[in-house]
Amino acid sequence: MTHWHTVDDLHDLHADLPRFEHALSGLAARLGLDIAPLDADHISLRCHQNTTAERWRRGLEQCGELLSENIINGRPICLFRLREPVAVAHWRFTVVELPWPGEKRYPHEGWEHIEIVLPGEPDTLNARAVALLSDEGLSQPGISVKTSSPRGEKERLPNPTLAVSDGVVTIKFHPWSIEAIVASEQA
Repeated sequence: MTHWHTVDDLHDLHADLPRFEHALSGLAARLGLDIAPLDADHISLRCHQNTTAERWRRGLEQCGELLSENIINGRPICLFRLREPVAVAHWRFTVVELPWPGEKRYPHEGWEHIEIVLPGEPDTLNARAVALLSDEGLSQPGISVKTSSPRGEKERLPNPTLAVSDGVVTIKFHPWSIEAIVASEQA
């Protein structure tokens, strides 16, 4: 079995993981967010070049299976299930999201965000997510909060997102797991 961290096409992702984990724990601390009880179901990458996305795709295909390939907000996004998880904090991510570059340019190519599942009514997602964050954390300079409703061509479930970022890493909240969204595409 090929482990993701031994694949040549993913060497930069293996090297980037400590930076991401440190930045993520720093953001959670700034926000007063206790990550221990939360269920994060996948981790996502960011890149600004198609060649990087294609190289990462080749690498991920060597150590996992393609779960979904969809056009979301005008660009391809692939989801892979890895045979060997990516360990970040207490989580073991087996699902990796690989978006192709879009209009926005990110300051760093590598690991960029995790997505936390807060089961419940989609209409109350923002209130439930913000309740987990401290007022002091949300009002700090450099912290941004963005809501969106990304939608794949075949998705059947409403999947609002609340994203909190410090410009380096992002923590996103959703009402559904990514596997439930992929299953809704199949229905």
